[in-house]
Amino acid sequence: MKRQTRREFLKTVGTVAASGMALSILPSCASIGQVAGLKRKRPNIIFIMTDDHASHALSCYGSKINKTPNLDRLAKEGMLFENCFCTNSICAPCRAVILTGKYSHINGVIDNRKRFDGTQQTFPKLLQKVGYETAMIGKWHLKSDPTGFDYWNVLPGQGTYYNPAMKEMGQRKKYTGYTTDIITDHCLKWLKERKDDKPFALCYHHKAPHRRWQPGPKHLTMYDDVTIPEPDNLFDDYSNRGRAAKEQDMSIEKTMDKRDLKLVPPGDLNPEQKKLWDAAYNPKNEVFRKANLQGKDLIRWKYQRYIKDYLRCIASVDDNVGRLLDYLDESGLAKNTIVFYTSDQGFYLGDHGWFDKRFMYEESLRMPLLVRCPRKVKAGLVNDDIVLNLDFGPTFLDFAGVEKPADMQGDSIRRLLRGKTPKDWRTSMYYRYYEYPAVHSVKRHYGVRTQRYKLIHFYHDIDEWELYDLRKDPREMKNVYDDPAYADAVKQLKAELERLRKKYRDTD
Repeated sequence: MKRQTRREFLKTVGTVAASGMALSILPSCASIGQVAGLKRKRPNIIFIMTDDHASHALSCYGSKINKTPNLDRLAKEGMLFENCFCTNSICAPCRAVILTGKYSHINGVIDNRKRFDGTQQTFPKLLQKVGYETAMIGKWHLKSDPTGFDYWNVLPGQGTYYNPAMKEMGQRKKYTGYTTDIITDHCLKWLKERKDDKPFALCYHHKAPHRRWQPGPKHLTMYDDVTIPEPDNLFDDYSNRGRAAKEQDMSIEKTMDKRDLKLVPPGDLNPEQKKLWDAAYNPKNEVFRKANLQGKDLIRWKYQRYIKDYLRCIASVDDNVGRLLDYLDESGLAKNTIVFYTSDQGFYLGDHGWFDKRFMYEESLRMPLLVRCPRKVKAGLVNDDIVLNLDFGPTFLDFAGVEKPADMQGDSIRRLLRGKTPKDWRTSMYYRYYEYPAVHSVKRHYGVRTQRYKLIHFYHDIDEWELYDLRKDPREMKNVYDDPAYADAVKQLKAELERLRKKYRDTD
């Protein structure tokens, strides 16, 4: 056998790693130790995702209503993305988009009612092929069992905030405690017990701060002595918008029920937890009943009730992310571990008088995205390029040295993380929402967003267009679609919308 030079050997190893071929085909001069050493140089990946965490509830994004010191740490030590958007603002579809790197109409999960086909190609499966150890812990919400993971332990369906059941490798188990803490406990346990001979990719996914915003015991009375500032459009009357905004069913005024407002306790508390819960909420119930609030005063009371619980749930997430970051530091893993933080979409924090998401308006379209990448990303950078959840999978693959499959529709943001925007990087993004008729009654729509404009078409049982000039009207309070001054913009945006629909093969 011809003797290989060191350069030839390294080239062979790199080719094998990239293709996912068995290690047994390496030349005999490659010892197991050498191969393991090369693998360890590939970065570990921790992908943290919460559910419904709006970027304007992160202090690093300028929040005026809360502080998130541990999440801010990721921004200070990495990169913050100002314009990260989702392609379909609802839980299950977003998760399927991230896993596959494909739009909802391609991966099959267009709404929360569809079951994810776990046989299809996903980024964790591709990472497995090149030697990554993969794990999925926390909220899954895709109806089928996880595939592509060496270890998984997930909440059934939406899961509960207290004393959750979790499904570990197919076996259902019950735990006592607060779910945000428990998910973190499982992640830390997996990190501490895993073998140290492979790079790893861990999906660390929280239920919080999803509705019904049930805070953990440590935070039940947080914000009791403060009044949270109201958004300036809490009492939006939708006078400059069409039917879709007027006919939704996601308002603080009309939609929130007794469980949202904690007028009745959760049904899954143990006696000790219920005692703490009653101490935190019952006195306030009496104040509410005696006050006989009406009109705007009642809306204001509901807003305070809602937003404080929402922020209490985020405080627990922030604490637990801090636990994980501390472990990475203490164990030495931080030196070679990329940490992503995001949410499956944004959320309305009283904006337009709403909670929930779904609409293509900014508060639900925008996702927080913080990326800490040791030795790769200059600390404290902010990026304003248009980035999509579609890009996450290709980015993970890029860092692992895996070429993006041709059928993945997103692009790696690795060059953006290095402060270099490719000349051909997108200047617009395509969005489509399907789940109507359904809960919250948000009408079906699709649209295009550029750095300045947003054009939305509501369809199905309606045919209405909306255009927003985000530079002049960042709160999206006035639809200017019929304004003659924007006729050229409408024409250009419709052409761009058609181009994107063809590009992403969504032409029905």
